[in-house]
Amino acid sequence: MGKRSKIILGLLIAVLIGIIVTEIVRPRPINWRFSYTSVSKIPFGCFVLYNELPSIFPNSEIESVEKSIYDLLIKRDSSIASNYLMINDFIYLDEQETNQVLKYVANGNQVFIASSNFTGQLADTLNVEITQQYDIQEDSVRASFSNQNFKQEHFYFERGVDPSYFVSIDTVNTEILGHIQFKTSSFLDDNKDEIKVRPNFIKTSFGEGSFIINTLPVAYTNYYVLGDNRNYSTQSFSYLNDHLLYWDDYKKSGRKVITSPMRFILNQPALKWSYYLLVIGLILFVIFKAKREQRIIPIIKPLENSSVAFAKTVGSLYYQHRDYANLNDKKITYFLTYIRNRYYVNTTVLDENFITQLSAKAGKSREETKTLIDLILSLKNKPIHSEQDSLTLVQKINTFKQSYGR
Repeated sequence: MGKRSKIILGLLIAVLIGIIVTEIVRPRPINWRFSYTSVSKIPFGCFVLYNELPSIFPNSEIESVEKSIYDLLIKRDSSIASNYLMINDFIYLDEQETNQVLKYVANGNQVFIASSNFTGQLADTLNVEITQQYDIQEDSVRASFSNQNFKQEHFYFERGVDPSYFVSIDTVNTEILGHIQFKTSSFLDDNKDEIKVRPNFIKTSFGEGSFIINTLPVAYTNYYVLGDNRNYSTQSFSYLNDHLLYWDDYKKSGRKVITSPMRFILNQPALKWSYYLLVIGLILFVIFKAKREQRIIPIIKPLENSSVAFAKTVGSLYYQHRDYANLNDKKITYFLTYIRNRYYVNTTVLDENFITQLSAKAGKSREETKTLIDLILSLKNKPIHSEQDSLTLVQKINTFKQSYGR
C-alpha cells in the first residue's frame, strides 16, 4: 500500500470514528409514539405499569399474553376465575374473538378495556359508543371518579390526550364510574370556550361478569404512572377482583419487541457500536485482502462454432450457381455418413440387404426405405440434376430423420 493510500485510509477511519463518537454523545430525542407494550420504556409505553401490577394485585397471578385473545380463551382452564386487561389507543375484535370474550365474561370473569377508540361487534353488543374530541390546540383534561371514597378527587392530563367519552351506553346494565372535563372552542367565536363534562369510565354487566371500559388509555402509560397521576390507574383497577390477571400484549400499537440476542445488542449503545465497528473492520479486511492477493481474471470469449455458418455459405454458393448435381452429391454423402454413425450399417453397397438392415434398425417400413435408397441410386447415376431433384431428396431425407428423431 502506497503512502497516498495510507493517508486516504487514515482520513476515512478518522471521519468514521468522528461520526461514531458524535452519535454516541448526541442526546437521543424523546419518542412520543404510542406503544402500550409491557417492554416499552418510552413515555407512552406501559413498562412501569406492567412491573407494578404485582404490587397493585398482590394476591393475583400476572400472566402476559402474546397471542390472540381467541387462542387464549379457548385453551384456558374455565374453572379458574380471571381478569383480562387490554390497554391500547384502538381496540377492535373480530367476530370469533368477540364471541369468545362475551362467553368469557358471561361465565363470571371481568374484562378491563382502556381505549380511546372502541368499535366493532363487541361495542355494538354492549350498546357502547365512544366519540373523540379533536381540537387545533392541545389542552388539558381533568378526570375524576364517581366514587367519593378515593383519596384524590381530580387528575389532570395535559399531553397526548384527545378527549374521548361515551355518547351512548346501556343505562340498564351500566354504572358510570368516572368523568372527564375538557374545554371546547367555537370556530365562530374564538373567545368563547365551553366546558364539557362527559362520562369516560363505566362498568357494564354481562351475564355473571362485567366489562370495565375507560376511554383514557394514556393514563396507564409511563409518562403519567410516574407522575402525579399514578393513583388514577391504581384506583381504576380497584374494580377488578383478586383473580388471575391476563395482561394483553398482543393488540398493541407499538410493535412487539423480539427478545433475541441480536435485538439486545442493538438496543445497547456500547454493544451496538462495537458490533458496527466489527462489521466495518471485516468489510475493510476483505476488500484490501482480496485486492492484494487476487488479480483480475480476464474474460476469454469462447471460440465460435462456425460449422453451421460454413455449411450455409457453401450450400448457398451451390444453389446460386445452380450446381444441383454437386449439391445433391454432398447431401447424399452426408446422409450416408449419418446412417453409418447412427445405425452402424455399412453403406458401401446399397443393395437389398442394406435396405433390409436399415429399415429394421431405423424402425421404418421396407417400402419407405427402399423408395429413399432407389432415389439416391437414381441420382448417383443421373449426370444432370434439376432443382426439383434437390427438393425431393431433401424432403425425403428430412422425413426419414424426423419420423423417429435424431
